Amino acid sequence: MFPFTPRQIRQLLVNLAFIAAGVLFAALGLKGFLLPNGFIDGGVTGISLLTSQVSGLSLSLLIVLINLPFIVMGYFQLGRAFALKTLLAILALAGVLLVVSFSTLTQDKLLIAVFGGFFLGAGIGLTVRGGAVLDGTEVLALYLSKKSSLSIGDVVLLINLVIFAAAAALLSVETALYSILAYLSAAKTIDFIIEGIEEYTGVTIISTQSERIRKMLTEKLGRGATIYAGRRGFGSHGHAREAIDIIFTVTTRLEVTSLKQEIDRIDPQAFVVMHSVRETKGGLVKKRPLH
Repeated sequence: MFPFTPRQIRQLLVNLAFIAAGVLFAALGLKGFLLPNGFIDGGVTGISLLTSQVSGLSLSLLIVLINLPFIVMGYFQLGRAFALKTLLAILALAGVLLVVSFSTLTQDKLLIAVFGGFFLGAGIGLTVRGGAVLDGTEVLALYLSKKSSLSIGDVVLLINLVIFAAAAALLSVETALYSILAYLSAAKTIDFIIEGIEEYTGVTIISTQSERIRKMLTEKLGRGATIYAGRRGFGSHGHAREAIDIIFTVTTRLEVTSLKQEIDRIDPQAFVVMHSVRETKGGLVKKRPLH
């Protein structure tokens, strides 16, 4: 028997298309804007750019080497599929940076910072939509957030503060300031691309296969779940009053793609509602803001 259904093949092709587009946009942001002008970004990409400028080593090589530990971490945190797609995306980005040339589009430093961050953020966001990442910082942040009271946003913020402080010391204060602007542009673009500016997403699932979905959430994905006793009102078959269990869970934005795929495997007709969660407290998601 063929191991994949047509629906799964289509989803895989869509994910690969997102990743391919993300790699091209990120490469444009790096080689067309940031790299020729000595600007950096946050996260692993920023560490790679800063190390490349200071040491003269190949940026492509550094992006792969520095991301490798986070790919391994992603394998244990988010699964084999996530790790494989992330490895593919990072290797593709390294290859494009190595062999493809982009023209320098502007000499204006403000435009370089804003649009370099925009294209890099678009690339990272599209890759996340494809179920992978181009930067391992969020994987590290997810791991550390589970081991401490810090939220994902707190960890990312602390990492980037160290990176930009190093840029100010090793390069110049002006370069560090423009790099912060590029990072903010990239961060806001990522938020728009992946349709959510929050770290967590609340998911409500209404399905006749609610028990199988609950087990998948708790046993396979390791997420908490709350069950509401509800009744159907009106659907595709008209009025219906039978009882049904409604599942609510909270997941991270990196896990949304895999969660949707798992739900589709169990019940393609499930009604799923997602919304941004600004803050959580208690339960399995117990993070405290950094003050």
